[in-house]
Amino acid sequence: MIVNIDETDRALVALLAENARLPVSDLARRLGLARTTVQARLDRLETQGVIAGYTLKRGAALRPPLRATVLVALEPRAAPAVLSRLKSMPAVETVHTTSGRVDLLITLSAQDTEALDATLDKIGEAEGVRSSESLIHLSTKIAR
Repeated sequence: MIVNIDETDRALVALLAENARLPVSDLARRLGLARTTVQARLDRLETQGVIAGYTLKRGAALRPPLRATVLVALEPRAAPAVLSRLKSMPAVETVHTTSGRVDLLITLSAQDTEALDATLDKIGEAEGVRSSESLIHLSTKIAR
C-alpha cells in the first residue's frame, strides 16, 4: 500500500507524539483546521497504518529503576528458540534483530541488580546464544 502523507499529516502526528491525549478540538485549533477535517485525517492515518495506536508511557514511579541493553550473538538458526525463551522473561521489554557483529538488541528492566543479573544469566545460558554483552543504562538524555 502506498501511503501519501502531507505536511499537515506530519504536523498532526508530531502533535500526537508530544501528547497523544490531545482532544481532536485542540488538534484542530493548533493546526487551523476544522475538527471534522482533523478527525477524517486521523481515521485515514489509522487505516493506512501511519498511526498504529495510542499508548501509555509509564512514569518514573512505575518504571523499574534499572534498565540495560544486551547485545547478543547467536549460533546459526538459533533465533526462533532464543526468541521463544526471551518472550517468557518478564524483564525483557523489546527485542530487535540487527545487522553486524550481533544478532539481537534486547532492552531489559529490573527492580534491582540481583534481578538484572539473574535475567542476564538466563539470556547467556540460553541454548543458541554464542555471546552477550550488557550495557547498563545510567541516565536518559533524550526520550522521544
